Amino acid sequence: MKNGTVHVEDRSMDYIAFGGGVKNLVMIPGLSDGLKTVKGLAFPFAWMYRQLAKRFRIYSFSRADRMPDGFTTRDMARDVKLAMATLGIEKASVLGVSLGGMIAQHLAADYPEAVDKLILAVTTARQNETIRSCIADWTELARMRDYKGLVIQTSEAAYSEAYLKKFRLTYPFLGIMPQPKSYDRYLVMSQACVTHDAYGVLDCIQAPTLVIGGEQDQIVGAAGSYELAERIPNSQCVMYPQYGHGAFEEAKNFQTVVLNFLCN
Repeated sequence: MKNGTVHVEDRSMDYIAFGGGVKNLVMIPGLSDGLKTVKGLAFPFAWMYRQLAKRFRIYSFSRADRMPDGFTTRDMARDVKLAMATLGIEKASVLGVSLGGMIAQHLAADYPEAVDKLILAVTTARQNETIRSCIADWTELARMRDYKGLVIQTSEAAYSEAYLKKFRLTYPFLGIMPQPKSYDRYLVMSQACVTHDAYGVLDCIQAPTLVIGGEQDQIVGAAGSYELAERIPNSQCVMYPQYGHGAFEEAKNFQTVVLNFLCN
């Protein structure tokens, strides 16, 4: 396991690496990366994704420490490609979740030689009213530096009622948890979410693609998953009827579905 930092041009990106497989798998996290990077999370990630780690060497890249206003999902995809090249990763399967899935779309379209297989989880190709509404609320909370409110509102939109019954027990303790030193990265990334539009390049994606979504998704909506699967050549779609945006965490067979796709 490794907790490291890779330098991209004049900026830096935290990353973690774990797993003993021969092939590489790059994981791109979602918007929560704007509040806390993957720094120091190699062990919990290795435990969480131990099923995948048995077969792959896994890398997870955070977004850069500094991003100017207007930095897009396509810019972020270029950063991931540069980070991969710096670490000598010529080709990898890529798993992108939510905003990470938006970035992964551009990564696969712009750098087909670098992407072996592609998994797009709970994401979409372009903005819609559901995303705009969520991001508007979250952006306001971030500007007010209301970390507790931001975590609660995000969680309530992402998870099923069964999951929330347990998770809500942590809400009273959110106020005493370490707060983000800055919300600048989060605000840039949230803007990138609502300006994301890869619809026109989806047919350029050459990698075999698995789209995973939740029918109850209240953040990006279920329709986005179907649209991705329809537009991307050589793609397939798995939808969880009982889950929403947190399907990648709640579905017990999520890693099995991903592993079966990657290994067949």
